[in-house]
Amino acid sequence: MSYCRQEGKDRIIFVTKEDHETPSNAELIPEDPDDPYEEQGLILPNGDINWNCPCLGGMASGPCGSQFKEAFSCFHYSKEEVKGSECIDNFRNMQECMQRYPELYPQEEEKESSSQAESNSGSVSALPPETDSTAGTSTSESTVSSDSTSPTDNQIAS
Repeated sequence: MSYCRQEGKDRIIFVTKEDHETPSNAELIPEDPDDPYEEQGLILPNGDINWNCPCLGGMASGPCGSQFKEAFSCFHYSKEEVKGSECIDNFRNMQECMQRYPELYPQEEEKESSSQAESNSGSVSALPPETDSTAGTSTSESTVSSDSTSPTDNQIAS
């Protein structure tokens, strides 16, 4: 025997196997364009921020979600001539929070500087020998392959 009960705003319906075997006669309710839980983009039609937007990449949740929301809201609703200039403290709080959780919020600067250091250390050690050998080769080749009285060779040799 199926039955229904109300718990707060939720309505729980218990159904039997027989209820599931018959086709549903439920009518779908048209979607509400102002429903904040629908994917409406970052900004809802009423101008509010859609914290459920996948474009935020989950930043609105997690250990620094409240700091992110405060900083982003401050910037979004800013009326200052330099938009968001009054939000520096909010963004600083968010950054400090994120630094406490480096495994969840990797720092882009650290990624870039470590990859640049690796590439620079490899390229720095490789550049001088290539430059020296190329310069030596080009000078010796031009001297060997050309007549020594040519003005080009005198300019290269000097």
